[in-house]
Amino acid sequence: MAKANKPNKRTCGRGSRSCRRCGRHGALILKYELMICRQCFREVAKELGFRKYE
Repeated sequence: MAKANKPNKRTCGRGSRSCRRCGRHGALILKYELMICRQCFREVAKELGFRKYE
C-alpha cells in the first residue's frame, strides 16, 4: 500500500529544487547558481561577499 501512495519525483517547478543548506523548497535564490533559500542567504551573505545597500 505504501508504494501505491508514494508521490512522483518532481521534474519542474518549486518542488523540484531545494536549498543546499537546509532543504527548503520555497523562496530559492537561483541567481549566480547559489541554490539557497532566502533565510540561509541572509545568514551567509557577508561570507559570500554581498553587501547590504540602504
